[in-house]
Amino acid sequence: MRQVVLDTETTGLEVEQRHRVIEIGCVELFNRRLTGRTFHRYLNPERDIDEGAQQVHGLTRERLAKEPTFSQVHQEFTDFIRDAELIIHNAPFDVAFLNGELARLELALKVHDLCRVLDTLALARQMHPGQRNNLDALCKRYSVDNSRRDYHGALLDARILAEVYLAMTGGQAKLTLSAESDTARSRARHAAPRRAGEGERIVVVRPNENEMAAHEHVLALLDKASGGRTVWRKL
Repeated sequence: MRQVVLDTETTGLEVEQRHRVIEIGCVELFNRRLTGRTFHRYLNPERDIDEGAQQVHGLTRERLAKEPTFSQVHQEFTDFIRDAELIIHNAPFDVAFLNGELARLELALKVHDLCRVLDTLALARQMHPGQRNNLDALCKRYSVDNSRRDYHGALLDARILAEVYLAMTGGQAKLTLSAESDTARSRARHAAPRRAGEGERIVVVRPNENEMAAHEHVLALLDKASGGRTVWRKL
């Protein structure tokens, strides 16, 4: 399964006031592992940046003046995210801004025409109702290092969100694990000597609350993709 973890930075908070995207950061996951492929661009917004937004991401109009516009990179961007599942924290915000950029190009195209979208903020609120569920709070809850996050940056935040998402959904929490290390651990288990007379034991590991929530989330995605015709629901 191909997924793209995405974050943006913008000139302000209101797409209706013609605020623009000024940074896009994406990292690719395939079967819940980083592939090493990224998409990262700073963009010239061709307009002023709100002071409050500058305090969040540290980007100024002068700094971005020589960067490409969205129209110059949109084909590369849409090719990168096409047919993936986008993982975004507070997805309606980023999707609205990206759709606004596509609309300026007079393209009959929206993000949902290109890919599916998973909102990790909505998922976190289901898993942790009544708690703070912004990215910093989730980093603390899942022991994800965000010490380099002095300013919000799209690529850095996408990488942090990838690790948070994997931890939230009950899979690997560290992005440094590789297929080779998994194979090495498997070989070590098979090579471990048994004591004389030791028989096979079946160990039952019951899922915790977070793992059950992640399982239900995956089942919901499969239900949606199959039109509700999944066999296990009928059984």
